[in-house]
Amino acid sequence: MANKVTDKQLIERVKLGEKAAYDLLVLKYQQRIINLVSRFVRNHSDALDVTQEAFIKAYRALPNFRGDSAFYTWLYRIAVNTAKNHLAVQNRRPRESDYDVSEIEQIEGNAALTEQATPENLLLKDELQATVLKAIDALPEDLKTAIMLREVEGLSYEEIASVMECPIGTVRSRIFRAREAIDSEMSPLLQN
Repeated sequence: MANKVTDKQLIERVKLGEKAAYDLLVLKYQQRIINLVSRFVRNHSDALDVTQEAFIKAYRALPNFRGDSAFYTWLYRIAVNTAKNHLAVQNRRPRESDYDVSEIEQIEGNAALTEQATPENLLLKDELQATVLKAIDALPEDLKTAIMLREVEGLSYEEIASVMECPIGTVRSRIFRAREAIDSEMSPLLQN
């Protein structure tokens, strides 16, 4: 076995008072958490502050971490809640351009448009992406969070249930309703 240390081992070392072990966890997950928080928080500087706050909260709560879920799933939940709290304090919503084009392509799953780069198809692709972004932004927060966790972050239904603190059936329902809402916005564009 190589020198690869698991999250569980690092957590145990932190619980025993080895603060440097937590630095390794921060280094491992820092960029993923920054990317996550950036989807909620507009300003890059604020996103970095919220990320730091999430890691501080996680560090303080680590003695209570039971290991029922993966460390990243637990940290993810803390980061999402910290970002939402920040937005509530700032009284603002995430902007439309928070989503990367590659993420939209994953959500829309329309490979035929990327294969034929005619001007008409490129225009339709841009229109579809804008429609998907608008549809996602219009979703209620619970549906938006569920679809983003599934389609962008690639979390399993079980992980999403853990992050959102709800039953798996609720997660499935939210993702289904989010997809339906997105599809209904896209269908007029795809019927041509």
